[in-house]
Amino acid sequence: MIGSLNVDTTTYVREFPAPGETIAAHGLRVALGGKGTNQAVAAHRFGADVALIARVGADAAAGLARDTLAGFGLVLDGIAEVADAPTGAAAITVADSGENTVIVVAGANERLGPAAVDAERARVAEADVALTQGEVPVATIERLAAVGDEAGTRFVLNLAPPVDLAAGAIAVADPLVVNEHEARTVGIAPAPAAGDATQGNGADASSATEPDGDATRAAWLDATRAVVAAGLARSVVVTLGGAGAVAASADGGWAEAAPRVTPVDTTGAGDGFTGTLAAALAEGRPLDEAVRIAIAAGALAVQARGTVDSYATRDAVLALAGASDRPSGAQGDDA
Repeated sequence: MIGSLNVDTTTYVREFPAPGETIAAHGLRVALGGKGTNQAVAAHRFGADVALIARVGADAAAGLARDTLAGFGLVLDGIAEVADAPTGAAAITVADSGENTVIVVAGANERLGPAAVDAERARVAEADVALTQGEVPVATIERLAAVGDEAGTRFVLNLAPPVDLAAGAIAVADPLVVNEHEARTVGIAPAPAAGDATQGNGADASSATEPDGDATRAAWLDATRAVVAAGLARSVVVTLGGAGAVAASADGGWAEAAPRVTPVDTTGAGDGFTGTLAAALAEGRPLDEAVRIAIAAGALAVQARGTVDSYATRDAVLALAGASDRPSGAQGDDA
């Protein structure tokens, strides 16, 4: 895992303020965050052996990050300190509806250059999956894609936030994981259709009716099949909020609905999805089964406050997904 590490400051409000408006919050939380770190914790919670390669500043936030990761049982030897930048930070606001806004300061994450990938080449080669996100420098993502491809390690790319990558780096993604907005930035979009109801980001809850969910999944499934056929990526997963997710690879395409839940805090749910997906793939599960399990992880995450603290145990995720503790080893039928 080559990924970002932040310390999040989250305020909880009844509703988001209008421009220029000052409002009172009814809660405050300072906790570990960053897409890379969130995904590492989610993968670890699902049972994966995770090596997180990240950068922090020489500040108090770095100590909080290390202590939190150690509390989860993650190995810390891949986290190095840089002297010329603060630990990454995020300012998050969560409304009582469960929706959120996020402002990120990259800080030390910008110092996680491609040399870090070269230094960890042996770990990348030994890994079943190499996962990264759009919160690290573009050159680092592209280097990990190349090193992973050379080593035969499955490269999972969460293009969040969207960044301008070389086509070759995206082409070896297996899968490329994006939400609807991110998908459109790389040219993945369903054909316009009457009654199409797109949902929010990540694996969040939705008020869409099931027929709308069916239409959304069908439209996006066609789009993911098309881009895999065109060679944009080896496989693609698009998350559709409360409508679930779709996935396509050379073996077929799948559409999975999401459980109906009442969201409390959607922050980090997409990272819970992606980290769990990577962990499920690393233990040999086929893509359709891994997606179904990842949807369950996201649905559980939105029902609790926070990011890493909201991620459920392996047993809880498997129970909600209706999945066995052992990989099925069989691909699903086309949707």
